[in-house]
Parts: sequence; structure tokens; C-alpha cells
Amino acid sequence: MEYEIRGGSFPIVICTLQKGETMKNETGAMAFMTSNMKMDTNTGGGLLKGLGRALSGDSIFLNYFTAQSDNEQIGFSACTPGKIMPIELNGSTIIGQKNAFLAAEESVDVDIYFKKKLGAGLFGGEGFILQKFSGNGMVFLEIDGEVIEKDLAPGEKILLDPGHIAAMEPTIDFDIERVKGAKNILFGEGLFFSKLTGPGKVWIQTMPLSKLAAALIPFLPTSSGQSWDVLFDK
Repeated sequence: MEYEIRGGSFPIVICTLQKGETMKNETGAMAFMTSNMKMDTNTGGGLLKGLGRALSGDSIFLNYFTAQSDNEQIGFSACTPGKIMPIELNGSTIIGQKNAFLAAEESVDVDIYFKKKLGAGLFGGEGFILQKFSGNGMVFLEIDGEVIEKDLAPGEKILLDPGHIAAMEPTIDFDIERVKGAKNILFGEGLFFSKLTGPGKVWIQTMPLSKLAAALIPFLPTSSGQSWDVLFDK
């Protein structure tokens, strides 16, 4: 399988498959495919596995696309402005935020991942359930905004505003740290930071969808008498 990512801030990954190769994706991400692609829809491992993916923000069913001849193409597009992040798994595992999964080769296993620490689940910005990608092959993750990659040494820590964690290696310890100082809590960044401790790699997203939505709220109409023109007044 070969791929190309196009589209800038509104990205699409175009995969070129040879005969017999298969890609899978969450329902609704496929933008186009050539005529010699065969599609099959199933839970990807049974009903329980499908329900688990639903808890992590994806759909119960996965779509499988198999090339019936060489050089068939299929495109998977992101649903929000941001990046499509390609990761090649070689028997390794990546933990992603909810809704991170866009598409993957058939050999990649898509499952759920539970946060083990109560505080991180309650205040870490993503809830208790994340997504886990393991096996061999390419997986494409949908990231909000731009993405910054950090490689943390053993014991090295980084603090993030909750919601900015896009993905991380499973060796990363994920916890929370309370913001110190009453003024900082009342007028600063809130009660908690997400605290990540190495060793391992972390991918940070610059514009979580929740923050984008919050930024738009003041410009949305609040009654039937208001016009959508308020969005374009600035």
C-alpha cells in the first residue's frame, strides 16, 4: 500500500492498493474510491469489540475496502480542520485520543484503552476511554489543528492543558497535576493540567475541537431573531 496526504488544513489521505490489499475505516470517512474496490461492513471482531469502539467515540461497524485489481485508489478525509497523521506500526502500540481513528491497513488492530488512574480519567480532558492501535501496518489518525511531536526521556515531564493530547506511546505515564495558587485557578488555566512522564513519544494537538467550538459559541445566534451574519461581522 502506498499513500499520499493532500488538502492542507482540510486533509485527505489517498491510498493506492494492489490486488488483494485491504484498508479499513470508521463509517463515514471514505471520500472516494475507484470502481474496482470491494466494500464489506462488519464489527471488526465481534459485537463486543464494536461496542467498545463506540465507547471510545467511533462507530460500532468498520468498513473494509479490498482492491480487486492493481493500482486501485481510495481516499479517506478528515471531518474537521487539522492534520492526518500517518504512523507505521511494527509490532508496536499507540494510544490515541477518542475519535482519533481515521483508517488503517487490515493488519492493524483497533481497540479501546482504559485509563488506570481515576484523576486522569476525570480531569485529563479525554475521559476514561481512549483508542489503542497495535499490530503491523499503517494507521492514519485524525488530529485537530497542527501536531507537535515530543520525545520524552525517562522521568522527563511535560504539562498540557487538558484536551491537547493527540496520541502517545504506552510507556508514557498519564496523570494530572493540580494548578497551584488561587489566582491561577480562578483566572488562569483551570484546576488541573495533564501530566505526561517519559520515556516515550507524545503527539500534541494545537486546537482541540472542544476549544474551537467554545471559541465559536459567542458568535452563534441565540434566538430566532438573530442572523447567521453575526459570524461574518468581525
